[in-house]
Amino acid sequence: MKKKTFTCLLFCLFHVISSAQLHEVDICVYGGSSSGLIAAYTAKMSGKSVLVVEPGNYLGGLTTGGLGATDIGNKYAVTGLAREFYRKTGAHYGKFEQWTFEPHVADRVYDEMIRKAGLEIVKNFRLVQVIREGEWIRQIVLEDARQPSAALKVVRAKMFIDATYEGDLMARSGVSYTLGRESNHQYGETYNGVQLSLYHQLPDGIDPYVVPGKPESGLVWGVSGANLLPEGTGDRLIQAYNFRLCLTRDKNNQIPITRPDRYDVKKYELLARILEKEKWTTVGSSFTSARRPDGSSYIDHLGNMLIKDMPRGKTDFNNFGGFSTDMIGANHNYPEADYETRKKIWKEHEDYTRGLLYFLTSDARVPAHIRADMSAWGYTKDEFRDLQGFSNQLYVREARRMVSDVVMNQNHCEGKIVVEDGIGMAAYGMDSHNCQRIVVNGMVKNEGDVQKRVSGPFPISYRSIVPRSAECKNLAVPVCLSASHIAFGSIRMEPVFMVLGQSAATAAVMAIDRGVALQDIDVPALQARLKNDPLADGSRPEILIDNEDKAHVELVGEWTTRNGGFGRNHLSTTAAPDSKKLVRYKASPGESGMYEVWVYFFDFATLTDEIRTTVKVGNKKKEVRIRTSEVRQLGLPSGDWVSLGKYRVEKDQPVAVEVYGLGAGGKRVVADAMVWKKQ
Repeated sequence: MKKKTFTCLLFCLFHVISSAQLHEVDICVYGGSSSGLIAAYTAKMSGKSVLVVEPGNYLGGLTTGGLGATDIGNKYAVTGLAREFYRKTGAHYGKFEQWTFEPHVADRVYDEMIRKAGLEIVKNFRLVQVIREGEWIRQIVLEDARQPSAALKVVRAKMFIDATYEGDLMARSGVSYTLGRESNHQYGETYNGVQLSLYHQLPDGIDPYVVPGKPESGLVWGVSGANLLPEGTGDRLIQAYNFRLCLTRDKNNQIPITRPDRYDVKKYELLARILEKEKWTTVGSSFTSARRPDGSSYIDHLGNMLIKDMPRGKTDFNNFGGFSTDMIGANHNYPEADYETRKKIWKEHEDYTRGLLYFLTSDARVPAHIRADMSAWGYTKDEFRDLQGFSNQLYVREARRMVSDVVMNQNHCEGKIVVEDGIGMAAYGMDSHNCQRIVVNGMVKNEGDVQKRVSGPFPISYRSIVPRSAECKNLAVPVCLSASHIAFGSIRMEPVFMVLGQSAATAAVMAIDRGVALQDIDVPALQARLKNDPLADGSRPEILIDNEDKAHVELVGEWTTRNGGFGRNHLSTTAAPDSKKLVRYKASPGESGMYEVWVYFFDFATLTDEIRTTVKVGNKKKEVRIRTSEVRQLGLPSGDWVSLGKYRVEKDQPVAVEVYGLGAGGKRVVADAMVWKKQ
């Protein structure tokens, strides 16, 4: 009987699939995230037929979904089309690059790329089945997310790229993956597993019970009854999700914060108790005092800023302090949940976030000056118009992670292990948000937050974005790649996902051209192609010279190498009125045309008031002086490019830029990187 039923099911399934609409392409990209769009653009510009399948209604993921204050770590790590994306965003604002931007501007840049490449995109279709032959995916079956009972779509492709935040195609393809946090022991790490939070922590003395002092009354909303396990213990907990909100104080462009339909004041009881302990001066910061498990005190510190300024009076609101927009503990089932359960979890996060803003504007337990400060903000009319100003993308910080031949881990982040098959870089600190809120010594404490710097950009292995060969030969996974929890915390930034998307697509193109599996391509040839054709259109790469490029950088006088800046380090010297010190960047563009010259500076507050440079083209030279106080940075203070002007250069004509150590005594001159960009 069971055999007959199974046979009938197979027959019905075959009948449904055979009657479905068929799309046949070279490369199918599942997931219209930034990584997916960059991957699709790369493949199409490389001459392949491409289909992008987005399970939802919006493209661009977090880049267009409210994360306007880009987490970078180090701009040197952002290469190829990812760098070009931020250049195109900068052009919108009249700058060389722009890393802090309005969501609709990111949308506009992607729209231009989609039109230029002529990308075919299907939205609101989601995966229901993967059909394989041995280790090869032959086709995927999709249903309409709005009408699951409607006709199916089938996509047949030579190569597949999973660019979702959840790793759904990877998981349904039978590829090995993991969830949660590994133990420190597994990969020889120190920041993985259970970590009682230092940052984003609650102050001491917050009572966890509904009726303070009475355990029998139960725990307040959001507090788990789990016990604190030993530091470094592995588990399946997921770091918290939230929404990156684009808000404004501009009353002419504002949708007021109002009481949401499913408002539940009990969700903010902990915040009310925190406000009795902490003295907030504005809604933009919270003061926290963290303690070690043994009761000894860490240094008190100011919590992360919630408000990150963006152009035109808008802001990127992010998580801050011990109780904020992160809905701690509410997402643990999300990665493996079915579509309807995920939709419910997503909506719960939205309700929590809307309710939090309303609580801060209205509840009598919130100090009056904080209520007034929060009330000055509102959702933005000209962003996310169809959602009344609310973000269209839940910040899925982490879900499934592939387990492949190379698992990126803390040792890679810290430079103890350096891979030779790097096809992208990461540079952000090892960053995990809190995973749970528990009772420790009778007080509420957050657990799971880690913020550890990395020394500089580090390479990401090609083997970490493709499965083991025995598992699947034509799937690349540039988002839910093979990494430990804490290493993924460094890698999981939008610019890095873009870079890995381009790398995955380029590898897929090469595999198709050679008729081989993704695991069998020539990786050095892939690395060379990414370097020599960074825009995937055959154009000549710009000339970028970092201070570590000994073949093109000449030093006169004493300069000190210091960490930070663009790349691993920069050159620094103490400015003096009669200095004979200079750094000379030498180049030969190799192609005639107009070029604009840019130099990179950072930490402007420590620099001498005026930095002197000379641009040399052949036998001509021009002095350019930079008033450091006039350089305006917006967003994260990681440095900025300053233009030295535009110059006509003939083919193979030698050019140079010199940065001098001249200036007021006691302050600094830095020499870091420079670019010759053809106009």
